Amino acid sequence: MTKAAFLDRLQALYEGPNGAEHYGEDVTIAEHMLQSAEAAAREGAPETLIAAALLHDVGHLLSEGNPDDWHRMHDAAAGAFLEDYFPPTVVEPVRLHVEAKRYLCARDPGYHDRLSHASQVTLKQQGGPMSDCEVSDFEANPHKAAALAVRKWDEGGKEVGRDVRSFADWRRLLEAQMTV
Repeated sequence: MTKAAFLDRLQALYEGPNGAEHYGEDVTIAEHMLQSAEAAAREGAPETLIAAALLHDVGHLLSEGNPDDWHRMHDAAAGAFLEDYFPPTVVEPVRLHVEAKRYLCARDPGYHDRLSHASQVTLKQQGGPMSDCEVSDFEANPHKAAALAVRKWDEGGKEVGRDVRSFADWRRLLEAQMTV
């Protein structure tokens, strides 16, 4: 698939019915990812991380069937969907953003209470806080810092009524990161 065709597919997913789902939050999943990308851009993040923030929940857009199953595996589904088109600097933070939530809940006693209610519910579905062994493995991951950054923008991207750019406005940035 060409870059343009893949970006067309992504845009169709954003603008499709799954992009309009709320998954327990006050904003749609598409609005949430767009807000996350805006937050990354405002902080001056590298374009690879802006792309990761924009794409971190794309696994939800691919979902069919039981939404609870997708809360558990949307990160892996997104990684598999993106890995043929983007470098690891984009894909791995996407793949690890749920693990970053689990890590932060294990390491920061107050982090759980700062999560949105929906994120607290999905944390249980995603395995809860990490065990000590999982924490050690996560801390050794070379993409840990990037995943934690995406996690921060993820939690901040849930504001009702915030003006954000459209997916189409991010296409050039995404295309520049693509490896095909």
